[in-house]
Amino acid sequence: MTQTVHDEFFMVDREVERWQQRAQLLEKQYAELAQIAGSLAHEIKNPLSVIRMNMELVEEDLEESETPRERRVWTKLQTVHAQCQRLEKLLNDFMKFARLRELDLEIGSLNKQVAMVLDMYEAQAQSQGVQINRYLDPELPAMQLEPETLQAAMVNLVKNAMESMEEGGELTVITRVTPVGIAMDLIDTGCGMSENTALNMFSAFYTTKPAGSGLGLPMARKVVQAHGGRIDVQSQESQGTKFTLEFPTPARLDSSENK
Repeated sequence: MTQTVHDEFFMVDREVERWQQRAQLLEKQYAELAQIAGSLAHEIKNPLSVIRMNMELVEEDLEESETPRERRVWTKLQTVHAQCQRLEKLLNDFMKFARLRELDLEIGSLNKQVAMVLDMYEAQAQSQGVQINRYLDPELPAMQLEPETLQAAMVNLVKNAMESMEEGGELTVITRVTPVGIAMDLIDTGCGMSENTALNMFSAFYTTKPAGSGLGLPMARKVVQAHGGRIDVQSQESQGTKFTLEFPTPARLDSSENK
């Protein structure tokens, strides 16, 4: 009986060891692939920038053209120029996405990051007829964060919310304490998302916008996960969307460090 139990434990240990080896191999392969993809994107971006700049110069030469043929050429050049710009933006977004692995975290305030992002959109909100409601818990504990990347993730979410409320609406932001940490709710009264969009919105390169890269939301989720958190979404067409970001807080951290 004892030998049987010993054998079973040995088999479990071997299976765990094999699983750990596979996980390490996959992690190494992912890191190598991300490095190759980032390098490839950089190599493509350089000649693309040269093409775009030369297209701009040719456009300038033809801008004052008068013949129908030259005007047609100028129109076609504008189309090519626009596509070059779109590809450059896509490559820039992809390189940011590929480089995001480990963050240099520091103790900071989620409320402060939220307020800074909302301040950026106040003028646009007023001109667009969007009312921003802030309910930021003044006693919210501090968290470990990297300000630049966390703000970038929030900017993506707020930008999407603003774009969904072109005819005006309300954007409500709530920060609160949870049983395991802290959270932020971002609620808009915009057009909402279809079921298919909600299922695919975190997939890289999936987008419903003509000029979108499809990396904004995947980047936001990656940033939240890199902070040890999670992101959830609830949406209904013609009703609006609610994003919830949840983060852990360091144990035994004095809340006064958050102020």
